[in-house]
This record gives sequence, structure tokens and C-alpha cells, in this order.
Amino acid sequence: MMDTPKTALIVTLGGQPQIVTFALDWLLARELPVHEVFVVHLSPQDPRLQRSLQKLSQEFVDDRYAGQPCRFRRVPVLLGNRPLEDIRTEAEAGAVWSTVRNLIAELKQQAYALHLCIAGGRRLMGLLATSAAALLCDHQDRLWHMYTPDAFRAAAHEGAIMHAGPEDGVRLIQVPWTPWGTYFPALRAMAQAPEQALAREMGLLTTADQRLCREVLQRLTPRQRDVLWAFARGLRPQEVAETLQISLSTVNSHKTAILAECRVAWGINEGEHLDFHFLRERFGRLVHQLDSKETAGPASRPPF
Repeated sequence: MMDTPKTALIVTLGGQPQIVTFALDWLLARELPVHEVFVVHLSPQDPRLQRSLQKLSQEFVDDRYAGQPCRFRRVPVLLGNRPLEDIRTEAEAGAVWSTVRNLIAELKQQAYALHLCIAGGRRLMGLLATSAAALLCDHQDRLWHMYTPDAFRAAAHEGAIMHAGPEDGVRLIQVPWTPWGTYFPALRAMAQAPEQALAREMGLLTTADQRLCREVLQRLTPRQRDVLWAFARGLRPQEVAETLQISLSTVNSHKTAILAECRVAWGINEGEHLDFHFLRERFGRLVHQLDSKETAGPASRPPF
């Protein structure tokens, strides 16, 4: 007798926590088991999202839901070591994609069957989640959107109603899609193993360069490190200011201090021009490697 595969529900979450319970109730009512629920979300400092997470925590007391074992897990999107507040730049969109990719890759490595509901959170979160799923998921996995009648949607707004009955008309709609990774293994390999791919890229850096990068990072203040992290991910000065919510002049001040440390580390004379592109070229692979480990959990980040 074959064991029933473990099944997880992944939901993109914003200020509407009922989307999670509506989706879960709909699946369970059709005898589709769900053993774990993962909600992918932006910064929990947002008041609406805080309320959503609190309401959902009340639904999964002691990792049980509706009297059955079901683990509830939060998956915050991080940019560097900071929770992402919104998706305003390509780098921030990339952070969302990487978070979903890493989550799906980890679950597929553990042989989970997946339900992915993209009805919650920012619309772009759903699009990015679909993109990652197309590379990593297979034909047993399902991609869902949700239909909720207008009147009931208004009544249930922001979790005022957390459970829908059959008469309320809520239902999941299976989204047609193609799991391209099953047909093109090279695509799946690149998406499934970001750490290995980054390790190959890191091989292009000399051991000395890696050591110098780390030495510079050790000499920076936490805020300077945040600025360097953002530049290394490809952001321009104005984007760094917007992402970190600091002034452009503050960004430029930190950048000057960071580049001064780089001149010392690499022995670059004052007459040679340096700008933020140098930071992307020198630190990009290293910081992306650390950033990838950071999305797996704060404890995995190597100490500087």
C-alpha cells in the first residue's frame, strides 16, 4: 500500500486572512488533505497584515485546524536582512520570487504535493509565485485562484468572516498552467538549486576577493551594511533610498564611507574613480549567496 503524499497549501497573503481559511476549507471539504499551510507575506509591521496573521494564528492553535493536525507557517519576504514592505523595484520583485522559489524547492525536495493559491496579497506576488511554480512544480500540483461573490466578499472583508458555507458561493478555480520544469530539466535545475548555482558563480571570485569582501563588511555599521546589501543586489542610489526609507544624501554618505573601506581593502588609489557599480561587481555574488541563505531563516546567516 502506497503512503499518501504529504500535501501543503501555499497562499500569498495580504490584509484578507479569510482567503487562507476559505481555500483550506474548500480543499478539505473535497477530501483533499492538507498537512501544512504556508503564507507568503510582506513586512508584518503593516497593521492590516498584523491583524491577518493574528487571526490566522487563532485558527491553528497547537498546529491543529478543524480538529485535525495541520501546521501553520509564516514565510516573510526579506530584502537582505530586512522584511520587505512593498514591491516597488525589480530587486524587490526578485526578493518575492526568490522567497517563493526557495519555499517550493524545499517542499518538492521533501516530496510534497502542493496547492498554490494566488488570490491574496499584492497582485504581483501572485504573478511571481506562478512564475516560480512553473519551473519547480509538476503535474500533481495545483494552482488556484478564488471566486467570492461580491456581497459575501464585502461581508467578509479583512477577516470579518473566516469561514464560508456552501451557500456563500466561495470556490477555488483551478488555473490552467504548464509546469515547464518537467519538460525542460535544465530550467528546473537552475531554479531548484540556487545555492549550487551561486556557488559556481562564487568560484569566479578569487579566495582573496572573498576575504576582502568579508573584511569590508565586518568594518561597516549595520546601516552601512544595509546600503551595501542593496547596491550589491543591483539597486541604484534613488532605489536604495526608497527601499531603506532614508534620504538620498544619507545613501550617498554611506556609499562614500563604504567605498573608502574598499579603497583600503583593495589598495585602490584616490585618483581612480569608484562608484556604486564597483559595489555590485565586487559584492554581488557574495551578498546574493548570503541573501539566499537568509531566506531560509535568520539562524542560517553566517556571522560577519
